[in-house]
Amino acid sequence: MALIKSISGIRGTIGGKPGETLSPLDIVKYTAAFGRKLISAENKKIVVGRDGRISGPMVAELVMQTLVSIGADVIDLGLSTTPTVEFAVTAENAAGGIIITASHNPKEWNALKLLNEKGEFISASIGKEILDDADQGNLVFVTVDKLGSITEDDSYLEKHLNAIVEYPLVNKHSIEKKKIKIVVDAINSTGAIFVPALLKKLGVPEDQIIVLNHEVNGKFAHNPEPLPQNLSQLSAAVLSYKADIGIAVDPDVDRLVLVCEDGSMFGEEYTLVAVADYVLGKRPGNTVSNLSSSRALRDITEKHKGEYFPAAVGEVNVVAKMKEVNAVIGGEGNGGIIVPDFHYGRDALIGIALILTHLAQSGKSLKQMRSSYPDYFISKNKIEMDNDVDLNTVFEKLKVKYKSNPHSTIDGLRIEFDNDWVHLRASNTEPIIRIIAESNFETTANNIASKLIKDIQEFI
Repeated sequence: MALIKSISGIRGTIGGKPGETLSPLDIVKYTAAFGRKLISAENKKIVVGRDGRISGPMVAELVMQTLVSIGADVIDLGLSTTPTVEFAVTAENAAGGIIITASHNPKEWNALKLLNEKGEFISASIGKEILDDADQGNLVFVTVDKLGSITEDDSYLEKHLNAIVEYPLVNKHSIEKKKIKIVVDAINSTGAIFVPALLKKLGVPEDQIIVLNHEVNGKFAHNPEPLPQNLSQLSAAVLSYKADIGIAVDPDVDRLVLVCEDGSMFGEEYTLVAVADYVLGKRPGNTVSNLSSSRALRDITEKHKGEYFPAAVGEVNVVAKMKEVNAVIGGEGNGGIIVPDFHYGRDALIGIALILTHLAQSGKSLKQMRSSYPDYFISKNKIEMDNDVDLNTVFEKLKVKYKSNPHSTIDGLRIEFDNDWVHLRASNTEPIIRIIAESNFETTANNIASKLIKDIQEFI
């Protein structure tokens, strides 16, 4: 059981002791502190939406009624997606938003993702103030005459999807003309509602859309993180249905992963690369991804005469760097696409529309498109971490051991080995250390990761 407080929100397992899990008491405490920080006499609106998790209705009721108890006016989107809630916050001119989702974590987890008035994740400094306020017990609730309200609003599926179809770089006519057959793995969450609805709006015939794991019940048919080892069902379905593309999203629909027509993985790292290639072909400029993302984005950016910039892991960090360098496209190598002039948030839905437009206009199959990009291999690994592990000490020892190699401490520790690299960091969403290595050769990437795992275990 765990409770993790980070730039990615308040995240924990359901059930157990307060302070150690995402218990009802913790939900109330952190929601109240968040609401008190953001609402004002002039703006009491808070948008709330949730994914399809089993615990979603329970958590949502606690969140919304807590907000009512501090005088906030809740706009309840019900079953929604992370990017849709982000979109709704700005459309409603709300003071902030809460997305109830643990993203890629298994079904026993849930979380409160916290948004500011721009529909973006709150900053680390604001987050610290909220956590301190909650942990100090500074909870004050309003009198009965000043209670807030809850308004249900199910219009944002339509509003969000319409905005995607109308986005200048999305070409519905090209997609319709291509006649693409698509298999979607909706992982028993809100992707089952939003992704097919988007595809129909983009002109994909209903009989060309096959949805796996379509029941929104939170009983995930497989591990919900869209990694190759979890997508065998999708891969097999693409082949059996003779589809042109397979689409996988995570439970809150902010990550997008593709499967090629031959059942092979396009590669989660290459979702951003392909979208960037398309966008940069229309709008030359800068790009941003996090330090754990493939250098293929840098290569594609430089091909289009732009400049690539790295950022620390975490959507809020990537967004801050994108604003700083005026990036035209960015995101994270886990399938997270951020289109800044649409909204500053990872959005699998706009990613789907751009990928399908790119595919339709390229004249290539998805496999051919993937073959046109630089071929790097990333080895993604993790080690479970006890609470008493001092990672800073471990990283200092690693810096000494690899002192002759260039390294970065912007986020954890990233070490360069000629053209290869490894990135070590504590996860924002799980009690683990992530070890991510990249090379031109799969065996080299795996060997680098294995070597650093042994080093870490030795120093721990």
